[in-house]
Amino acid sequence: MATSVAAKVSGPAGINAGRAVRRYGWTVAVYVLFATLMVATLIVKPDFGAFEWNTLTLAALPLAFAAAAQTMVVLSGGIDLSVGPLMALANVLALRATVGHDLRYSVGVALLVLLEVTLAGALNGAIIVLTRVPDIVVTLAMSFVWAGLALLVLAKPTPGIPLDFQNLAQGSTFSPWVPNALLLLLVIPLVWIPLRRSRAGLAIYAVGSDRNAAFRSGVNLGLSRVLAYAVGGFFAACGGLALSMTTGVGSPLAGTYYTLSGVSAIVLGGVSLAGGRGGMLGPLAAAYILSLIPAVLIYLGIDPNYGQMIQGVLIVIVVMIGGIGTVLRRA
Repeated sequence: MATSVAAKVSGPAGINAGRAVRRYGWTVAVYVLFATLMVATLIVKPDFGAFEWNTLTLAALPLAFAAAAQTMVVLSGGIDLSVGPLMALANVLALRATVGHDLRYSVGVALLVLLEVTLAGALNGAIIVLTRVPDIVVTLAMSFVWAGLALLVLAKPTPGIPLDFQNLAQGSTFSPWVPNALLLLLVIPLVWIPLRRSRAGLAIYAVGSDRNAAFRSGVNLGLSRVLAYAVGGFFAACGGLALSMTTGVGSPLAGTYYTLSGVSAIVLGGVSLAGGRGGMLGPLAAAYILSLIPAVLIYLGIDPNYGQMIQGVLIVIVVMIGGIGTVLRRA
C-alpha cells in the first residue's frame, strides 16, 4: 500500500501538481489576498456598490498599465525607470492634440500617441543594447529626457480632454458592474497572451532567465530586449492615455507616482526582479490591491496617506517571503 501511494505521488500527476504550485501558487495567493480585501471592504462599507467598483477600477487602470509596462522589461532581465515619464508624455501629447475635437479624431490621436511612445520605449532598449550600459542607468537618464519633453509639450496641468474620450473609461456601456475601464484592461491580455505564446515571448523569458544560455540557444539577445522595451513603451502609453481618460487633465508630472508604484505592483504580483519568471495576471490583481488600500482607509475614516506606509510594509513582507522561498528551494 505504501509503495503504491508513493508511486502515485512521484508519478506524472504529482510532478505536474508540484509544477503548477510553483508556477501559479503566488498568483493564486495574490488573488486570494485581493478577494480577502474586497470582503473586508464590504464589511467596512456595506453599501459598496457599482459606483464604488467603477471608482476603484478607474484608480487601478493607470497603475495596471504601468505594472504591465514594467513587467515586460523585468521579464527580460532589465528595469525601466522611465515608465512614469513615458506615461506623462503620452498624457500631455493626448491633451494637446485632442482639445476641441470629436471622439473619432481623439481616437486617431490616441493611436498615434501609442505608436510614438512605443518607439520611445524601443529607443530606450536600443540605447541599452548598443551602449551596454546597465538598464537602470540608461532608463534613469532617459526618464529626465522624456520628463523634459513632456514639460516642453505642456508646461502645467491643463484640463480639456474631450468628454466623449473620457467616457471611453469613465462610462459603463454594458452594465454598471462592468465599467468601461475594466474592458480597457483587456488590452493587457490581448497583447500579452499571443506574445507569451510566440517565439519572441519565449525569447524574452529566456533572456531574462539566463542570457548566456539563451545566446547559446540561438536567441537574438539584442532584438529580444528591444522588443521588451518597445512593448513596455506601448503599455506605458496605454497608461498615459488611461490617465487622460480618468482625469480629463494633461499634466507633465502625471506619471511621477507610477514608476515606483509599478515596481511595487510587479513585486506583489510575483514577478521576479531577477528576470525570467512571472506573468501579467499577478500584477493586475496587485494594481487593484494597491488601489484598494487607500480606499479602505478612507472608508474607515483614516488618513489615506497611511496607505503608502501599508503598501511599503506589504512589499517588504512579500520580498521576505520570496527570499525565504528561494533559500528553501536551494536547500
